[in-house]
Amino acid sequence: MDKNYDYQKREVELNRKKQFRIGEGKISGYSSVCLGALSLLAVLAYLFPSYLTTTELRQVYNAEFLQNVLKYGMYFSLFFGTLTFVLKKFRLMGSIGISLTLIAFALGGWNIEVGEVDPQTLSLGVDWLILAFLGSAFIFITLEKIFPKYRNQVILRPQWGLDLFYFCFNHLAISAVLIYANYHVSHFDWAVSTALQSFIQSNPILLQTIFIIICADFVLYWEHRLYHEVKILWPIHAVHHSVENLDWLAGSRGHFIQVFTERAMVMVPLYLLGCNEDALNLYVAFAALQAVLIHCNVDLPFGIFRYIIVTPQFHHWHHSSEKPAIDTNYSAHTPLFDWMFNTLHLPGEHWPAEYGTTSKLPTSFVGQTLYPLTSHLKFRDKD
Repeated sequence: MDKNYDYQKREVELNRKKQFRIGEGKISGYSSVCLGALSLLAVLAYLFPSYLTTTELRQVYNAEFLQNVLKYGMYFSLFFGTLTFVLKKFRLMGSIGISLTLIAFALGGWNIEVGEVDPQTLSLGVDWLILAFLGSAFIFITLEKIFPKYRNQVILRPQWGLDLFYFCFNHLAISAVLIYANYHVSHFDWAVSTALQSFIQSNPILLQTIFIIICADFVLYWEHRLYHEVKILWPIHAVHHSVENLDWLAGSRGHFIQVFTERAMVMVPLYLLGCNEDALNLYVAFAALQAVLIHCNVDLPFGIFRYIIVTPQFHHWHHSSEKPAIDTNYSAHTPLFDWMFNTLHLPGEHWPAEYGTTSKLPTSFVGQTLYPLTSHLKFRDKD
C-alpha cells in the first residue's frame, strides 16, 4: 500500500434506462434475441460441422445431447418473444428473436442428423462460442448479482456491446489461434527432455496441475510485463486496458495480436512439461474460469486465498488508472511472481476508484484494432 496515496471509493451511478427489471419486457426481449441467435448458430453448426466447429472441442461434448439443449433453447426463445407482445414492450426485440428461431426451425432445428465430420484445417469455432457464452453468462452474471462489488453497475454497462463483439470474435477465431500456437510450439522440440517429462508424469494429477499453473504463470507474467514496459508493445495491450467498467465480458476485449501471442507463449511450458492429459484439462478449465472471474464485478470472500491465487481485487488493481497501481499485478494465476519481482499492489481492503487507460482510446472495434498503428504513426510524427 502507498501510505501517501489517498484511496477513494468508486461511485457508480445506477442507470435505470439500462437496468433489467421484471415485468418491463426487456428481460424477455433480450432473452429471445439471445436464444434465437444462439439457436440459429447452433443449427448452422450442425449443418456445416466441418467449417463451423472445432475438432478439439467435438471430442469433448456429446452432439446428440446438445441437440436436446438446442430444442429447449428454441422453445424458450419463442416463449420469451411471445411474452414481449403480452407485456406490450420491447416487441421489436421479441419479433427478432422469434424470426431467428423460425429460421432455425426451417433449416432443420434440432433434428439434423449427426454423423462423421470431415475435419478442416481452419474452421470457425461456433460451437466453442455458443458453449462458452451460455456457460459464462449463466455462471458469472449470477455471481455478479449475488456478490456484487458495485451494486449499481448494470449488465448493459457502457460499451458492453463492443466487448460482446470481442467475445464473439475471439471465440470464433479459436481454430486459427490453435494453429498458430501449435506452429509456435513446434520450434521448441530442441528443448524437450524425456527425463523431465517422465518425472512430471510420475506425480499425482493435482501436483502436475500445480506445476503447469506455476510454469504457465511465469511465462504469462513476463509476457504481460513486456506489453506494459516496452513502449512499442503497449498500444497493443492498451486495447485490453481501455475497459472502464469491469465485468464478466471485460476480459474479452483484447487486440488480436495479443490474443495470438499470449496463447502461443503459454503453450510452450505446457508442451515442454509433457503433463498427463487430465492435468492439462484441469489447467485449461481453471485458467478459463479464472480469466473471466478476475474481471468480474464481484466481491467474494477469498480470505487467505487472496495471497495464493489471483482474485478479482488483485486484477482490478491491475486495470486501475490510479498512479500507485500502474504497471503492477502482472500475474494471471498466482501473485507469486509479482511478489518475487516487486510489482505487487494489493492495498488492504481498498479497491480502485478509476479504471481504464490514462489516455483515451477509440471506442470502436476497427479503431482499437488500428490503434497500435495509428498511435505509432502519431508518435513518429511528433519526433
